[in-house]
Amino acid sequence: KPLSYLKVHASEIIRNINKEKEPLIITQNGEAKVVLQDIDSYEQTQETLNLLKILALGNKQIEEDKIKPSSDVFDKIYKSNENA
Repeated sequence: KPLSYLKVHASEIIRNINKEKEPLIITQNGEAKVVLQDIDSYEQTQETLNLLKILALGNKQIEEDKIKPSSDVFDKIYKSNENA
């Protein structure tokens, strides 16, 4: 929708976005500029992105061989407890 439509119909647009749970793309001079989204969908999107970032970091660590087998970690813990 054009920006002018948003200015005139803001309350109606917000009500519809919250009801339908679908984002609305706002254009300016025919070019997409802004996305309006209900807060629940936004928060869910942010949570999903954060989980994907964690997965990507894990994959990067695997590719860079920066992980250790759990058995090595537990062995190190057991040895440090024996020395304590």
